[in-house]
Amino acid sequence: MATSVARITTITARSEKSFEDAVRVGVERANSTLRNVSGAWIKEQKLHIVDGKVGAYQVTMEVTFVLDD
Repeated sequence: MATSVARITTITARSEKSFEDAVRVGVERANSTLRNVSGAWIKEQKLHIVDGKVGAYQVTMEVTFVLDD
């Protein structure tokens, strides 16, 4: 059985469309910078309100990536 060691980093992403889009943006960005991304946990969701309306959706997530040998 192979062993591995992973690390977790916190990422915050924002979208004007939806929480789902904010998650997508964050995961895509993590994949462009980190190798071996294996999962994410959505820690927090926030709405930014502008003039009484939703202006942006923000997520804070913990992204797990496996360290290279």
